[in-house]
Amino acid sequence: MKKQKIFLVAILHMALLNTSMSCGKDSEPANNNNLTTSRVSGEWLIPTNEVFEGGPGKDGIPALSNPEFTGPDEALYMSDSDLVLGLVHNGIARAFPHNILDWHEIVNDSYGDLHLSVIYCPLTGTGTLWNRNINGNVTTFGVSGLLYNSNIIPYDRETDSNWSQIMLKAVNGKLKGENAEDFFILETRWDTWKEMYPKTRVLSDNTGYNRDYDRYPYGDYRTSSSLFFPVSNEDNRLHRKERVLGVLIDGNAKAFSIEEFGSSISLIHDTFNEENLVIAGSKEKNFIVAFKTETEDGNTRDFTAVQNKLPVIMKDEEGTLYDLSGQAVDGPGKGNRLVPATQFMGYWFAWAAFYPEIKLY
Repeated sequence: MKKQKIFLVAILHMALLNTSMSCGKDSEPANNNNLTTSRVSGEWLIPTNEVFEGGPGKDGIPALSNPEFTGPDEALYMSDSDLVLGLVHNGIARAFPHNILDWHEIVNDSYGDLHLSVIYCPLTGTGTLWNRNINGNVTTFGVSGLLYNSNIIPYDRETDSNWSQIMLKAVNGKLKGENAEDFFILETRWDTWKEMYPKTRVLSDNTGYNRDYDRYPYGDYRTSSSLFFPVSNEDNRLHRKERVLGVLIDGNAKAFSIEEFGSSISLIHDTFNEENLVIAGSKEKNFIVAFKTETEDGNTRDFTAVQNKLPVIMKDEEGTLYDLSGQAVDGPGKGNRLVPATQFMGYWFAWAAFYPEIKLY
């Protein structure tokens, strides 16, 4: 009965995402919910009996490459309360809306010579930013259609290796064991991002695919306690879908819930795995970020929160102001930078599934 139920949910997952397919033949349902022999290539770092077919099949969820961007005033498919993944590089701000990522999951983008992939999993609520230059070879990532602990398994098109997003690692193929180079990316609300970066560019809904980007394709999944696929560990300390910032240090994880923060910007000073951290967040503005307290010049700083000056969020004891990316933007230490901890937002159940010993602040 359990396998039958999982298979039916996989078909539902496929049906939701194949609605109004265009630009190519619609994918067919997988023959069964388990990893099939035809999908195995070499050895895996994860148990193959816990890898499931998501439904649409390989590239059935089409990743975007060479994406178009538009200005905030033209992004009529966006509401202020929508979540985005945002990054700033060389003064250029770009936002990647969940509205579009729910349907495509991966965006292969470039900033000059910096080649990046935004990877988002709607089922685990996790968004990461990976370097597409792997060992000197620039590749793109695609959606394999496989899931582990409900989480997306991207594959790189250079070697056809399969990767675990939350593990930040290749788990199968030629690159098995290779760690992803993960960059800082901020998850926040669209109105907060626009407030910080009014000249931001935002991923356009002119993707070349016929999708209803105003519609969330998974019903009440974001707020319910239900899961589509099984996970290897459960932890009931929080609601399954509570959004937390997970911080990774030397393979160990600690979670900070958005519910710990109030309307104003507040700071948490914490030590995890012998690393001193400062965590800044605001529930009202809908963001959490974590940095090491030691700056790139080797000095350890003390911080206090700064209000009403976004993207500035805190200052050190010398009066240097730091923004949400950790950049020192004004004061005696201007030009210096805090080192972001390895971090990303996600649903509590997903962090607990991958890191059973996870600590919770």
